[in-house]
Amino acid sequence: MDLREYMSVRRAYNIVRQKVSSDERLTFEEYAILCRLDVADAPIKTSAIAEYQGALRPTMTHRTNHLAGLGYIERGEGSTDRRNVVCSISDSGREAVANLSALTRAQIPNGKALSRTSADRICKYVDAMGSVFCKAGDLVLLGIYTSDEESLTIMKLVDVLGLLQPTVSMSVASLADLGLVERERETGGQHTTCVRLTDTGRARAESLAGTIQSVVVRRKLRKPRD
Repeated sequence: MDLREYMSVRRAYNIVRQKVSSDERLTFEEYAILCRLDVADAPIKTSAIAEYQGALRPTMTHRTNHLAGLGYIERGEGSTDRRNVVCSISDSGREAVANLSALTRAQIPNGKALSRTSADRICKYVDAMGSVFCKAGDLVLLGIYTSDEESLTIMKLVDVLGLLQPTVSMSVASLADLGLVERERETGGQHTTCVRLTDTGRARAESLAGTIQSVVVRRKLRKPRD
């Protein structure tokens, strides 16, 4: 996966998520679980979903509980081992995937990576992207890393990432405390803060980029013929 494709989809979904009512809002990781179930078109063990997302059991339980509560997934016992809990996508879940994927596709500006792709393809990208956990701070690092400019203002980062300004500001403050970014006043500006990567921050961004670029976007699995 190209890094700019990853950032394009994440930005678009960040914008979409802000437009969804709070009681139906999904994290990117929850959206990715739905996409994985939709692409697989078959029940998947909860343990396999946790492994796919590199999540601990309590975290995965929270995510699947939320999705089940919304009626997007159904859970049941495994066919060969009743101790295994399997998840399958419901009709409502498929509708949610189709809707979110179409909305995400619509938020990608012309000329940006994947602007000409289909909603179905967006679903497959999100399925693949779910294997890489990136917090808001990681997205800030990648936003600066992929920019043609050496530093970006907070408001530019808001535009680049599709995140809310308080989220970006808090992430920058945390990254600065960790020594991953530096903040400085824009030349001639009194209140505009520019953010640049430190050497450590650039190394962290390069590591994240390498992980993302190793991700493979798969095709929808075909059902076996009778």
